[in-house]
Amino acid sequence: MEKHIEHKVKSKAEKFIKKTVKILFYIVAGIGFLVLFAYIFMYLWNWLMPEIFGLTTLDFWQAGGLLILAKIIFGNFSGGKDGANKGNKKKKRERACKGNGSRMWCDDFSKWEFYDEFWKKEGEQAYNDYLERKKNDADQAPS
Repeated sequence: MEKHIEHKVKSKAEKFIKKTVKILFYIVAGIGFLVLFAYIFMYLWNWLMPEIFGLTTLDFWQAGGLLILAKIIFGNFSGGKDGANKGNKKKKRERACKGNGSRMWCDDFSKWEFYDEFWKKEGEQAYNDYLERKKNDADQAPS
């Protein structure tokens, strides 16, 4: 019985240590990639931007800050694997269409296939007719 308890405690301790080491490794690796990415960004900026656009050079902290600012403004740097986020976008769109009374956001644009052809044949004349009606309405309106 004692060996069983000792084995269980030892097994739990090993799992805890492995998990802790794994977490620490991922933290250190993540920080390492961020530092490497900031240095690469800084190097590319200092190589290209002053020469092309006449901008000043960046130090490491400015490059890191600019990357964080870009992340805040533009979102994630990677869009995931090809098509990985399509399902999420579709679900968000469906949710928005259900909650929103406006059909403008929910229409698919497949019916626009013939728009150019319509405009060439009828659109300009229809627009001119509309302008004529507006002009007549304005002329008939009481002053």
